[in-house]
Amino acid sequence: MSEKPTNSSYPVTDFRNLTTPIIDVRSPSEYSQGHWPGAINIPLFTNSEREIIGRSYKKESRIKAIFNGLKVTLPKTQKLLEFIQQKTDKNGEKNKSLRIYCWRGGMRSSAFAWLVRTIGIKTYLLKGGYKSYRKWVLNQFEADLPIRLIGGKTGTRKTDLLNYINNKNIYVIDLEGIANHRGSSFGSLGMERQPSNQQFENILAELLDEFRGSNAIEIWIEAESSNLGKCRIPNSLYTKMKKAPILEIVKTKSERIENLVNVYSQNSQNELEEAVKRISKRLGPQRTKEALVSIKKKEWAKACEAMLDYYDRCYEYELEKTKNITSIDLSGLNLKLSLIKILNENSIPYSF
Repeated sequence: MSEKPTNSSYPVTDFRNLTTPIIDVRSPSEYSQGHWPGAINIPLFTNSEREIIGRSYKKESRIKAIFNGLKVTLPKTQKLLEFIQQKTDKNGEKNKSLRIYCWRGGMRSSAFAWLVRTIGIKTYLLKGGYKSYRKWVLNQFEADLPIRLIGGKTGTRKTDLLNYINNKNIYVIDLEGIANHRGSSFGSLGMERQPSNQQFENILAELLDEFRGSNAIEIWIEAESSNLGKCRIPNSLYTKMKKAPILEIVKTKSERIENLVNVYSQNSQNELEEAVKRISKRLGPQRTKEALVSIKKKEWAKACEAMLDYYDRCYEYELEKTKNITSIDLSGLNLKLSLIKILNENSIPYSF
């Protein structure tokens, strides 16, 4: 699609094919809840200003809301323009065009576009706004997807293996990396703040779209429960995952414990103790006590071993409900040799 200078509105499929920066003019709270990945937030209104204008629209009239909007915006026009120039300046060169959206593609984006055009920047508006983008996002989970799951007991380095893959035939989606959560009671330890569930879906949808534009023939995803902390895998995608073939990674117990120690021993004693207490009812009093005492003594291997039986039983329970599963023993192999063995046994060409 040619990127001709215009101030018209574009549907999502055309809007996303443009290459200029994307500006989200909604309030900070709207942006925080979910936004187009990579979009820059330059809010026309603050959170409180948006609430006031919204109330005037509902309780009074559209015209009254417009007047209130102008009353709020006009005094800060200069600062807005300076902020726009600052945010759109890349490597000393000003962007000559911008993509802009608000919630429904209405007054806020149109007003912002008018302001931007006064300093010579062309604008492209998203037809239907962020609301139309969200419809596009949810549609990405409906189509058939060639998914293969990577499974295995806790500590088999499934995530590390997925992130090590660099193969044109395989597209990897790291759900735990997107969610900033490993899925267990200990899942948030050492991770950054989780995105909102909506933003989790947005990022995931963009990755699925990227897969469709790649040469990969399969999507490899770690077998997960439906929730990763506060992020939930979309139902339509999770249904496909439950039907997908599973490649189960097998490692010795000692290797698994060593891997877990490397990951979790770096966290504070208090964080580890709180994580144990969250699953104390499922661990039982004896294992809970063993784990807490071991953490206090910094005997990390013993702490892991005290909890591993519980996680193994959970895994085996889920495994009983799975039919299409193939196991591969990667005991004693590093990531490179593990991947070579997997690719060889699945007849997938590889190069390093």
